[in-house]
Amino acid sequence: MLSPVLAWLTMASTSYAQFGIEHTQYGTSPPVYPSPNITGTGGWETALAKAKAFVAQLTLDEKTFMITGVAGPCVGNIAPIPRLNFSGLCLQDGPLAIRQAVYASVFPAGVTAAASWDRALVKQRGVEMAEEFKGKGSQVVLGPVVGPLGRTAFGGRNWEGFSPDAYLSGVLVEETVLGMQSTGVQACIKHYIGNEQETMRNPTPAGIEAISSNIDDKTMHETYLWPFANAVKAGTSSIMCSYNRLNGSYGCQNSKTLNGLLKDELGFQGYVMSDWLATHTGVASIEAGLDMNMPGGIGFSGAPPSLWGGNVSIAITNGSLPLERIDDMILRIMTPYYHLGQDLGFPVIDESTIPLSFYNRADWKYNYTLGPLVDVRADHTTLIRELGAAGTVLLKNVNNTLPLKNPKNIGVFGNDAADFTTGQYSLSISNLGGGDYDIGTLAAGGGSGTGRFTYVVSPLDAIKARVQPYGALVQYVTDNTQIAAGGLALLAPTPLDVCILFLKSWATEGADRTTLIPEWNSTIVVNEVTAQCANTVVVLHGASPQVLPWKDNPNVTAILAAHLPGQETGNSIVDVLWGDVNPSGKLPYTIANNETDYTIKIVNSTELLESTNPNAWQDDFTEGNLIDYKEFDAANKSVAYEFGFGLSYTTFELSELKIHVLATNASRVPSPSAKIIPGGNEELWQTLATVCAVVKNTGAIQGAAVPQLYLSLPAEAGAKTPVRNLRGFDKITLAPGQSSTVEFPLMRRDLSSWDVIAQTWTLPSSSIGVHVGFSSRDLKLNGELLV
Repeated sequence: MLSPVLAWLTMASTSYAQFGIEHTQYGTSPPVYPSPNITGTGGWETALAKAKAFVAQLTLDEKTFMITGVAGPCVGNIAPIPRLNFSGLCLQDGPLAIRQAVYASVFPAGVTAAASWDRALVKQRGVEMAEEFKGKGSQVVLGPVVGPLGRTAFGGRNWEGFSPDAYLSGVLVEETVLGMQSTGVQACIKHYIGNEQETMRNPTPAGIEAISSNIDDKTMHETYLWPFANAVKAGTSSIMCSYNRLNGSYGCQNSKTLNGLLKDELGFQGYVMSDWLATHTGVASIEAGLDMNMPGGIGFSGAPPSLWGGNVSIAITNGSLPLERIDDMILRIMTPYYHLGQDLGFPVIDESTIPLSFYNRADWKYNYTLGPLVDVRADHTTLIRELGAAGTVLLKNVNNTLPLKNPKNIGVFGNDAADFTTGQYSLSISNLGGGDYDIGTLAAGGGSGTGRFTYVVSPLDAIKARVQPYGALVQYVTDNTQIAAGGLALLAPTPLDVCILFLKSWATEGADRTTLIPEWNSTIVVNEVTAQCANTVVVLHGASPQVLPWKDNPNVTAILAAHLPGQETGNSIVDVLWGDVNPSGKLPYTIANNETDYTIKIVNSTELLESTNPNAWQDDFTEGNLIDYKEFDAANKSVAYEFGFGLSYTTFELSELKIHVLATNASRVPSPSAKIIPGGNEELWQTLATVCAVVKNTGAIQGAAVPQLYLSLPAEAGAKTPVRNLRGFDKITLAPGQSSTVEFPLMRRDLSSWDVIAQTWTLPSSSIGVHVGFSSRDLKLNGELLV
């Protein structure tokens, strides 16, 4: 029999043909039991003591409903226990807004935050979002997102997260968690793990199992687990397991990933909650490490009866489950509650939530304390507008077309320029309250990660307001069908100084993208506009990346990737277009020349859709770590715009590379006896070296530079090691002629690779390449370090 370690390492060796499964397993997940108990390490010891006192007072029935969701006012609810002065827990979507609310803000999406490469702004985004959740009485934010990471550019929910680069996502999720939890609100990181496509993410009523993401051990550690480690290090209260299977086992009952990787290796002290209706077993999922079942299946439309709830009491009584396991689950749920001071007074749930709830009030079995309508938006428009501009990337700017110099005759075109036309809420792909609409600006994607807009500033309205003081003429057509049919002939017969064309790409939970080219006749629209206008600025909103077949059109003089900026979208883009803000955004992904250049596609086919094989849906991550820019670098393939790229209205230079090794002759592996803290072995987070460089603004105006550090590990790091890995970045604002030194600290984890035999992070014995530049392919300074 194989040992658990060797069983995990076995790849392309186990045939399941005897079970009628025509698939050779790529990655495996050996069993890891029992589920590790919470210890309170990381500063949670006092809160754990309070949680133990609370658990000691619970009856068996109360315990079962501390871990099972019930019907209530929020998207997820843990029942109150009035006799213990516990008002329950309110869990609300999502990663860019408190979705189930009115008079709340819609913030820039995760991809916009990532494109800012700005730690401070991303942290403040977390603060202000959480303040709104708290004001509406929600103890738990169902966000941020680092799964999907963005393995395939076609993923329907990539925009909810940050970047396909694990390091960048790790830094930004850490800042977000710190920001959110500084307000006393719990963060819930999702979706754990390998949740990289929407297609077939759930089993079918006919018994066809959800897609299985089959991931080998090295790839798991170096790519997909990496940002979750940052979130755990930051002290996240909760992690949501995903719908998909992982190496054949459902994500919410995979004991290797939940017990082995998350709770043991990473030292996670919080609780694991299921995605909604992602719990497919009772005792098995509990033993595998799941701590909270959502939504519980009670009063939830279309939900079957809960496999937990009263069944847990039966399992404990008949000895199928140890009571100690249930107690640990509640301790994990209540410790962050006490750690964040939620027991010391927390706003009640806003009554305006009730008509927005998925539950019928008649199905509530518990009484919730409700309060009046609260406007929680405060002054958050300032940050939203600033971050929307900071997350806008200038891709092309011929002859300094931008910033605009108060043009007198402006054409505004494209269906993305206008205000909403089908409502202010895009919950689903079925057009429930909006959705995949034609005319109207796209400031957020669809699904549970969307937001209900109190208002939106459309690009057209913002442009009109910007030019009104100097009396410019604004002519516009926002119907792409009319433009494609030659509708620009209706414009006034005066030469246009500039045309600003707004294009968009829709994306939502529940479906993957079928094309990376902006929709709604975009290519024809570009051709029609540029035929009439030799100075066309194209602005892209929506899902990213977007492939741009017209990027070399000489009449396309500037291109801006503006992503999903939230409610201030028009003001954010106008700030950049007119130069009130110098663009500093950088691509957190790669834009290829053609759709076909992205080799990792969504698993889907007519054959699969028609298959009656319950295990037909398999996705082997055979590319390993080579996703996004790492794939293109490995193949030495040209791209349209590389990862980390972004122009400015000024120029910068780098000089004076300095490398300092702080720990000479460091042990090749972290000490196995070192303390396991939240995030893993504490030695992984120790700084072993620093890299410094001087950045100077060589242009005529103030601007922000984003110097980036990439490392090249030697061949001993193993097959499919990326040519370069991002391992540091900084954002610094400089006046003309001003210089500043930037320093990149490098931790043991940054310099190591995962050794699948030794089952630990290992430093190379050879030199590591050091590269500093302004993108993954614009590397000005190069050197080596040896630790």
